[in-house]
Amino acid sequence: MKVDISKQLLLNSDHFVYTKPMHSFICLRLNVKGMEKVKIQFEQLYYQALPAIQSKRDELVLYGYPTVMNAEIWDYCVKKKWRKKNISTMRIHEIVNDVLRITAPEFMTYTQIEEQRGSDWFSDLNSDELQLLLSPKS
Repeated sequence: MKVDISKQLLLNSDHFVYTKPMHSFICLRLNVKGMEKVKIQFEQLYYQALPAIQSKRDELVLYGYPTVMNAEIWDYCVKKKWRKKNISTMRIHEIVNDVLRITAPEFMTYTQIEEQRGSDWFSDLNSDELQLLLSPKS
């Protein structure tokens, strides 16, 4: 059964682009520096688990995190919860269970740590300012 996912993709303010040659979906996420591409891994499983992911997103919005997106919840599961598992062999009930068991504090802790790891703290400084900042005081 082929599901029309175009309506589902627009539900949570993520912007998706379907790339035909690669047969993958790319999520465009708006952040401080502009649009950022996020490739969704295991997109077939993602769309099967999408109702559970949307439910978890709604729960996180209810707890006061309105900027959480479906792709971020999926990314958390792939990179944190399932990092030692073979995801392609997981059953849908295991995936849904793991998604629904995510707590707001553990998700936000992961999000904050990933943002700190990925940010370039000195990108706005030129070489003179950076040298001044890092040089020992005399």
